[in-house]
Amino acid sequence: MSESSMLPAAMASATSGLISRLLTHPLDTAKARLQAPTGNIYKGTFDVLLQTSRAEGALALYRGFGAIVVGGTPGTMAYLCSYEYFRDEMSRYSKQREEEQKTSIPEAAIHFSSGMLAEIIACIVYVPVDVIKERLQVQRTSPVKLDGKISGNSGNGSHNQYKGSLDALQKILKCEGLGGIYKGYAATLASFGPYSALYFVFYERMKDMSRSILGRDDENNTDDSTTINANTTLPFLHTIGCSATAGAAASWLTSPLDMAKLRLQIQRGQASSSTTTTTKNYSGMVECLADVYKLNGIQGFFRGAGARVIHFVPATTVMMTCYEQLQPFYSSMISSS
Repeated sequence: MSESSMLPAAMASATSGLISRLLTHPLDTAKARLQAPTGNIYKGTFDVLLQTSRAEGALALYRGFGAIVVGGTPGTMAYLCSYEYFRDEMSRYSKQREEEQKTSIPEAAIHFSSGMLAEIIACIVYVPVDVIKERLQVQRTSPVKLDGKISGNSGNGSHNQYKGSLDALQKILKCEGLGGIYKGYAATLASFGPYSALYFVFYERMKDMSRSILGRDDENNTDDSTTINANTTLPFLHTIGCSATAGAAASWLTSPLDMAKLRLQIQRGQASSSTTTTTKNYSGMVECLADVYKLNGIQGFFRGAGARVIHFVPATTVMMTCYEQLQPFYSSMISSS
């Protein structure tokens, strides 16, 4: 990524991240509640949306959104800009090796590694945001039935434990220290690292297929203005199709890891609360996944997978489509100013 393209990329990533989160946050809340230990009280994604709206009001679906706006925006900027930087640098190195008649790096490996590295950097910002957001999302304003018992615990430790994003941040730091904010960093990386890696492998492959289908890179095409190369922005509908397909595949495959990550993040709130909880605490992802398998089998791994796909497909589609379309817009705006 050149210095001239860095500012447009940063502006495009910030804008796309905000638009995406605003439109899809209720779906993320539904996913979080389905994957929480109390998720068996719901029939599915739309049942969560309906029950939550009826019992707590529509705004309950936007719990944790403040943390997303403040922390998620720079996280998205770090994520997308880092990916482009690593992808371009690895591609340049691979091309150099090829010119030296050495073995080049496969494109899939470049995209996989770049996605993983981008997630490592972004998680420094994302994890605290994720911890706050998910504890607020699984918090309810009324007690729920868990294992046949009425419990004030709603998945995060207590009934109405946090008043908002700032209150959650202050209480977590006070009761749990910095470790509470970064609870589940390894689990988050183990969940979103593979997701990002697979997403960009699928996304870049789908973009290559779109270019091939369009036929604009045909050698017989003499109209340079319509020729599409690796640096050309694809048409709007093609970008939507590429990002939606990649998002669906990557989110479904990594859903078990996301569920384990969420349970690890919200259990710290249970331990720091005075409210008695009937849910089990886990020492790590392996124990969590083993326990889920013991109780519910393979099907248990994919509890909330539909909600994850329903959330990630529009979220990644909106984010990547806006990002791809806004970069040339911001570049043009900056160059003309």
